[in-house]
Amino acid sequence: MFDIRWIRENPEAFDAGVRKRGLKPGEVMSSKDLIALHEAWREVTTRLQEAQARRNAASKEIGKAKAAKDEAKAQVLMAEVTALKNSIQIDEREQRGLQEALTRELDVIPNLPGDDVPIGNDEKDNQQIRRVGDPPKLGGINKPKQHFEIGEALGLMDFETAAKLAGARFVVLKGTLARLERALAAFMLDLHTSIYTNSDGQQLGGYTEINPPLVVLDEVMYGTAQLPKFRADQYSANMELGEIPFEKAVITDAGFEIRGNLRPEEQIVVEEARRWGALPRPVQSRSGTGWGPVRWRFELHRWLIPTAEVSLTNLVRVSTQDEVELPLRFTAYTPCFRAEAGAAGKDTRGMIRQHQFSKVELVSITTPEQSAAEHERMTACAEEVLKRLGLAYRVMVLCSGDMGFSARKTYDIEVWLPGQDTYREISSCSVCGDFQARRMDARFRRAGGKPEYVHTLNGSGLAVGRTLIAILENYQQADGSVAIPTALQPYMGGLTRIAKP
Repeated sequence: MFDIRWIRENPEAFDAGVRKRGLKPGEVMSSKDLIALHEAWREVTTRLQEAQARRNAASKEIGKAKAAKDEAKAQVLMAEVTALKNSIQIDEREQRGLQEALTRELDVIPNLPGDDVPIGNDEKDNQQIRRVGDPPKLGGINKPKQHFEIGEALGLMDFETAAKLAGARFVVLKGTLARLERALAAFMLDLHTSIYTNSDGQQLGGYTEINPPLVVLDEVMYGTAQLPKFRADQYSANMELGEIPFEKAVITDAGFEIRGNLRPEEQIVVEEARRWGALPRPVQSRSGTGWGPVRWRFELHRWLIPTAEVSLTNLVRVSTQDEVELPLRFTAYTPCFRAEAGAAGKDTRGMIRQHQFSKVELVSITTPEQSAAEHERMTACAEEVLKRLGLAYRVMVLCSGDMGFSARKTYDIEVWLPGQDTYREISSCSVCGDFQARRMDARFRRAGGKPEYVHTLNGSGLAVGRTLIAILENYQQADGSVAIPTALQPYMGGLTRIAKP
């Protein structure tokens, strides 16, 4: 999220960043229009403050006039206070409306790309940074099979049954394939939580393992910018508890209070609301000459996480860390849920794009000075998984038009898939600057200094399902079996290959 003060001070830089992102005029507000909206808010705020100050002063003058028995002056002042109260109510509504309008516009502006991000429109303009390893020579195999052909032939990958249970883009893994997915997650977590030195002499790992909630609040999804722009891509987990008449409850700082007697069915609604921590919202209905609230509706509103980035990054929301505590590094293995599963008609078969998939996530919380180096380190941690599994890959820097909404700069790691004869994304590692921190109100404090916003980073370390795909395709054998990489064999009880039961 952007600070409107920064936009006011740097309008040319803001507009240039929006253009570099590839956004067309009208997709987001220009700096000129945002500043005009903010200026309108400032004007009404100034007018409101002056009116409030005058109301307070006039109220004191009324007391003095009455004490002096100057009833005429008191009446004039009382009329002025009444007029001021009316104008203040009007200005408060206008101020609130302008603030909400400004927030809505700022909420849907993506992060601006870093200076070192290449300009481009889509994945065709991404640039290769390095390529590691060579695609394997699959002895005795003329045409490598794709992962779903291998998995179905083994009888261990079942899309048909999954469709009966949940619809399209789900899978049932069985037997040793289910165990392989579990083994991959354990292998990745063990690697990321240990401290080790890679072949380039970098000290990597050292992440703290977290077992986070899979269901989160609106404000948590807002913090990492899934909301409000990408609401349609998320799985909601809503529960409607019921309603009670409007006059029987009132919102308070502590939640809500009940006024009046409740009927038995209303009492059940309130008890469930308190048990779940659900707050009521007013339901509008035509009443008399206009629209007015007539009842409270209690709903439990939650979201299934699309990635553990949401839970892990928000561990520092509405908090201030000491500088000496940074960087904080977290990792978690979780299922992930996405209502949007990619472009229509693309990857319709197999496990590449699923509504439910598993991933080991990496998140770092740093100071601004640390974030660029932490981005390189995080990417190296994700790469180490592929190196130890013996999988060929390449690292791409995404162009300005292909980055995610919150990213300032992104590296994609793409693994070689023989069945598709191409590289496919298996990890994205992004540095977000203070973009998410502003939405979360996540700060740090230097010794003797004022609080500043942290920088946040996130990356896949790795997408477990896609890593399983890569193993099936790169380690496929001529007899239809699949060899198990040496690094995974201890996690598979010493098993060296997967064959049809």
